[in-house]
Amino acid sequence: MTGPRRIVCLTEEPTETLYALGAQDRIVGISGFTVRPPQARRDKPKVSAFTSAKVDAILALEPDLAIGFSDIQADIAAELVRRGVEVWIANHRSVEGILDYIARLGALVGLAGPARDYADGLRRGLDAIEREAAALPRRPKVYFEEWDEPLITGIRWVAELIRIAGGDDVFPELAAEPLARARILANGDPVIARAPDIVLGSWCGKKFRPERVAARPGWEAIPAVRDGELHEIKSPLILQPGPAALTDGVAEIAAIVARWARRQGG
Repeated sequence: MTGPRRIVCLTEEPTETLYALGAQDRIVGISGFTVRPPQARRDKPKVSAFTSAKVDAILALEPDLAIGFSDIQADIAAELVRRGVEVWIANHRSVEGILDYIARLGALVGLAGPARDYADGLRRGLDAIEREAAALPRRPKVYFEEWDEPLITGIRWVAELIRIAGGDDVFPELAAEPLARARILANGDPVIARAPDIVLGSWCGKKFRPERVAARPGWEAIPAVRDGELHEIKSPLILQPGPAALTDGVAEIAAIVARWARRQGG
């Protein structure tokens, strides 16, 4: 193997990817939010959160590369760069972007071939889910809620996975916005107006409360509320732009959509 030997993963997706590629021995530090794979959480020092990091603890690990994600970690990255650490901040926001990220990460650590194979396998899995979903008699309208105070709708890769799973995101124009602040709804009226058949909640690490959603003013008119189609997708499965979203995350969405379609008499 070539490439960096001591890697700090500031978010979850590089950890899961490197484990999948058999490069877990190179990881010397991880995000405290890491849950996949479980052994990473048991075995690796936790040195960062989403917007903060234990910079001195990271430096003590003597990393030759730190890997993070997006503007959320810009300040962490800048401090590490100033302290002499090489940093790669990825900024992918789509399904294709996730697959490309896996390939690029593999190339960065000298595992370009295995990474391409892994990404190809993930793509085949998505294709299989999409083929099954295409046979459903109806496509539900789906509202994905990333946060509840204020209401924030889902990001692009989530909307794309909903489509692959057989549904249609009700705010596709907002899903295209990369930053969460651009996906804020001033109130719940737009959701009522778009009448989703299914509501999926993933409150960014906080437990989703369907009873609170159902109690919102005017939401009793929404088909999803009326029919009890309020479902949680755990954040580690869908809100990290890595392998989990393309496997367990999309599979959970597909199962919810398929059950809904069967209940429609299809």
